[in-house]
Parts: sequence; structure tokens; C-alpha cells
Amino acid sequence: MPQYENPWTIPNMLSMTRIGLAPVLGYLIVEEDFNIALGVFALAGLTDLLDGFIARNWASQKSALGSALDPLADKILISILYVSLTYADLIPVPLTYMIISRDVMLIAAVFYVRYRTLPTPRTLSKYFNPCYATARLKPTFISKVNTAVQLILVAASLAAPVFNYADSIYLQILWCFTAFTTAASAYSYYHYGRKTVQVIKGR
Repeated sequence: MPQYENPWTIPNMLSMTRIGLAPVLGYLIVEEDFNIALGVFALAGLTDLLDGFIARNWASQKSALGSALDPLADKILISILYVSLTYADLIPVPLTYMIISRDVMLIAAVFYVRYRTLPTPRTLSKYFNPCYATARLKPTFISKVNTAVQLILVAASLAAPVFNYADSIYLQILWCFTAFTTAASAYSYYHYGRKTVQVIKGR
């Protein structure tokens, strides 16, 4: 039996806020409002720091939904940012393709895990009910590093046209490092597989 939990926690609301900020950031980048985009990106980063801090320090604010929603919010934010920055010629197309391909596979895996861990009979109402907690996701260490590196590249790319260093060799080195950690992260999920999922037995 799944565990029934309250999905309306502060960390989950912060993750939803981050998802809501993603298209705003995408629009600002496409319109080349990089100064405002930097500020909005800083706000999105603050929500990421706060939701993790609150979930770690207050047991009542930790949830199985949050273990999936937090990385999902990161992936949605990162995907929109990378597509937008590629459109603005600030990040190369192959790197964006690599990142989005990995994230699409991971999101598909999350949906599959949700389906497999639901008790029978499986119904759409159960599947999409955030109160039914069936599994907790545990990201790998290299995946956490990769997310941090991807966000650092986004911040550096957003700041590049503002501070006029878009052609910097250091930015290009960061592209390569981001590609490496993305590939390593994808392999870590393939290698560790089931170890990154903790099925909740219920009370």
C-alpha cells in the first residue's frame, strides 16, 4: 500500500514556483533582456536552495513527491534555459541536445517508476494523485554535481552579454566540462539503476 501524505509543503510550493519562472526566463532570454533575466534566475536559484534547506531541516516538510518534484523542476528550468540560450547563440546546439536528451530519458523513467510502484488496480486518478506516495527518488552524487555545473554555465552564459565575455575561452572550457558531467550523470543512472529508487511500503 502507498503512503498517503500532504503534498502542499513549502518545498513543493517553491519547486512549483521554480517551474513557473522557467517560461518567464525563456521569454526574457529570447527578447535579450539579459539584465532582468539574471535577476529572475537568481530568484529561481534561491527557491532551489530554500526548498532543499527546508526539506532537510524540517521532517514535516519532507515528502516523496518532493523527491521527484525538486529534480523535475530543475530539469524543466534547465531545459528551457538551455533552449533559450542556444536560440540566443550563447550555448552550442550539441550541448543543449545532449542535456535535453538525458533529461527526457530521466523524466520518462520517473513516470515509469510511478506506474510500476502503484498498487493494483492502477488508475489515472491514483497515478496523478500527488497524495499517494509510492517511491522516493535518490539522485546520484554525480547527478547533483552535474545539476550544479549546468546551472553555473547558465549563470555564466546569462552574464556573458552583460559583461561582454561571450567569446571567452573559459566559457568554452565550461561547455566541455558540462558535457562531461552530463554524460557521467547519464551513465551513473544506467549503472546504479534501482539503487536510485526507494519503494515506499506504507504504514
